[in-house]
Amino acid sequence: MWRSFGSRSRPVTAHSLVRLLEQQGPSTTLAISHIRRATLGAVAFSNTQPFVRELAGRIHVFAHNGHLPGIARSQGLAFDRYHPVGDTDSEHAFCALLERMHGLWGRTTTPPSIQGRLGVVAEFVADFRQLGPANFLYADGEVLFAHGHRRIQRASGRIAPPGLFRLSQQCSMADQSLHTQGVSVVPGFQAVTLIASVPLSAAHWQPFVEGEIVAVSAGMVTTQGI
Repeated sequence: MWRSFGSRSRPVTAHSLVRLLEQQGPSTTLAISHIRRATLGAVAFSNTQPFVRELAGRIHVFAHNGHLPGIARSQGLAFDRYHPVGDTDSEHAFCALLERMHGLWGRTTTPPSIQGRLGVVAEFVADFRQLGPANFLYADGEVLFAHGHRRIQRASGRIAPPGLFRLSQQCSMADQSLHTQGVSVVPGFQAVTLIASVPLSAAHWQPFVEGEIVAVSAGMVTTQGI
């Protein structure tokens, strides 16, 4: 893959991007990363997750783990305002979700309630998971929504729940830091929630119940449902 810099070009590999994040990764209170096997579409930036779109003046981000054959032809999902740039089933799912979110965010000049946003996500996944494994992370710049469904289980090779795991921790003192594989949390953050396809450490990660949706704000699970 190549990225253009003015009149010069140089190759940008996955390894160089990982090194950049390790050495100069930005500080944030909400982060999504996605490492996937390219099972659909060309290996290109247009098919690289997480996907990003603007809605109501905010950056919305989406990452999906699963396989959704026929999603582009699904009668229950609309693609009127938002259209995929690449050709993955995951980006189609993101565009379909934004179509439903557009109506909620467009009705007010202030951010809709977290419960209202969760309701739209719940309605969406009711149709979404009919198409196949539908584990995803979706963030609107303030709240992270996670839906755990099914995935290929390493022990059995079968597609079954859980699709996601989560770990919530509280720092007892403001000057303490939290470290786990691939994630470092600097002092000053009292609440942290990590969500991943599989546990990333020896800590007690909680599996998602099949179809469970959680909303995370300021590092804490604020609401959940199925």
